[in-house]
Amino acid sequence: MSRGMPKSAFNKIDRSIEGPVNPGSEQNYDNIRKIDGKHPWQTSVPGGHVLYRVRARKNGKIAWFNFSLAKEMGLIPANHPEELNQDLEKTLLDTFAIQIINEYDIMNGVKIDPKDVKPNFYMATRYLQLQHPGRTGITSGDGRSIWNGFFKSKGVTWDISSCGTGATCLSPATHKYNKFFRTGDPAISYGCGYSDLDDGIMGAMFSEILHKNGLETERCLLVVEFPGNLSINVRAGKNLLRPSHFFNHLKQGNLPRLRASIDYYINREVSNQRWPAVKPKENPYQYLLKHTSKTFAEMAAKFESEYIFCWLAWDGDNILCNGGIIDYGSIRQFGLFHHEYRYDDVERFSTNLTEQKAQARYLVQTFAQIENYINTGSKKPISDFRNHPELREFDRTFKVKKRQFLLERCGFTQKEALSLLAKKQKAVQKFEKSFTFFERKTRNTKKHYRVADGITKDALFSMRDILRELPIHMLQNNSAMSPAQFMKTIASSYCRPRDKKLSATMVRKINNFQTLYSKLLQAKSKLCNESKKETLNDLVARSKIINRYERITGDAICMVGEKLLKKRQELSRRDVFKIMNRFIQQQILSPDQIEKFTISDKRASLSKDAEKLINGMFKAVKTLREGI
Repeated sequence: MSRGMPKSAFNKIDRSIEGPVNPGSEQNYDNIRKIDGKHPWQTSVPGGHVLYRVRARKNGKIAWFNFSLAKEMGLIPANHPEELNQDLEKTLLDTFAIQIINEYDIMNGVKIDPKDVKPNFYMATRYLQLQHPGRTGITSGDGRSIWNGFFKSKGVTWDISSCGTGATCLSPATHKYNKFFRTGDPAISYGCGYSDLDDGIMGAMFSEILHKNGLETERCLLVVEFPGNLSINVRAGKNLLRPSHFFNHLKQGNLPRLRASIDYYINREVSNQRWPAVKPKENPYQYLLKHTSKTFAEMAAKFESEYIFCWLAWDGDNILCNGGIIDYGSIRQFGLFHHEYRYDDVERFSTNLTEQKAQARYLVQTFAQIENYINTGSKKPISDFRNHPELREFDRTFKVKKRQFLLERCGFTQKEALSLLAKKQKAVQKFEKSFTFFERKTRNTKKHYRVADGITKDALFSMRDILRELPIHMLQNNSAMSPAQFMKTIASSYCRPRDKKLSATMVRKINNFQTLYSKLLQAKSKLCNESKKETLNDLVARSKIINRYERITGDAICMVGEKLLKKRQELSRRDVFKIMNRFIQQQILSPDQIEKFTISDKRASLSKDAEKLINGMFKAVKTLREGI
């Protein structure tokens, strides 16, 4: 029984829904209809959720459907045409166009047609939240989301959740104002329970771009559009649990619930074959700690290398347990290393790009506390784990992965990068130091300045441009760039004339960078038994893709989303889907991923209006390529 509703309220609702339930449509999409609110978390972790009945939400239509994800999950056949039909859209709306019957509805006797009420309970999960008035997770969790359920196919279990399905009792607004809110209440923003269509479309594109570039992330299965620029955004993942789903029980000192939630997570990872089976004499909680340390170190290194801003904080709310990205409303990808940017969350500023490592490290420290608590039955202070061996392992892994990712950005394959790290460690270390000098150079000013959603200082140099252009220059000219050419290549639009001044110190640093880069080329040539020309040809081909000039940023995805939403009413839905697919394809920047995710839809080309729109979207990416 949920804590969120009084027993009498449940009885009242139960009596009101007696009657027929929607029988569903044709049998083609039975797998989709299996997603009905039931989820093993409901029985595995008592007290880890609030249960709600849901009703059909009318006037919805499908704004986006991720056919490739649906096929991967087994929800639709692998040979299904990538086009909506009436039966598919009806099934999707019957399944996902829903709204919770919340406490406000019950207390105020809101009239609900019994035919619109689904037969099962859906859950809003409890987890720790930094911005919540309570700091132990008793009253926090999914504030405008519910879990639609799960789906199992081919031995893999998927979680499915939806954002924008109504105001729950776990919203910060509920406890800040000490009252329940009507879903859609215009007097409150986040607490109203709805989501914007803009966020849904941008999140769909951004999450698929990052997924196709090899990053761990939740993925958008579909976006259901409603009048008033509103939407329900349906997300899927093989495990959508966050560290905060454990941290609330840790904060409360509730060992049975903590162990139950951790056991559930471990069992899911093992059953999905993402972890090896736990051996009889192996301690699963120690394995969890080691795995988390490695995962979060690599994740933090990847975010810093790819200029991905994700507000990691002690509550573990903004990241998945597997290091995957969640909630694209707070995710940005910078064009330059804008490490002075901080998001303004009204009551506090966020961490910045370089501070994400420390936050990830602290999350691992918390997992060390959890491991000790479960294994000993005694909860020790978090400070006792400040020097835990796994934190030293975290530091080592972070350092190695940062260097590996830097070499891969240069155009080396993963195998080549690992060989260079093993055999030319000092050369790699010196190159990293030189690279970092240019990458982290910001305008020489004491003060940050305001941007739309935070504060920042401008980064000056585009290191992706030099990694792309330098091997081309060396191949064509058989020489390094002059200092003037080098500066012209790396100088961003943020640079003023004095920022580009070639002082004696700057000339020395430019020459040193190119000398160290050349040493890495020589090392690769020797390792691969190839000529310098062959080495440069390889790097040119790969770095052109990895460091593509038109690379998506947070600013760009917002502009692209606005353009698409503004013009989509003039286009067919088929054109809109194809535009989104083509845009996502254009942003795959991994040479190893491009062939894997090549668009298979080779039917008729886009209309003239659609071609004009997508060209405008690409132009926006180019214009905003250096921003935040």
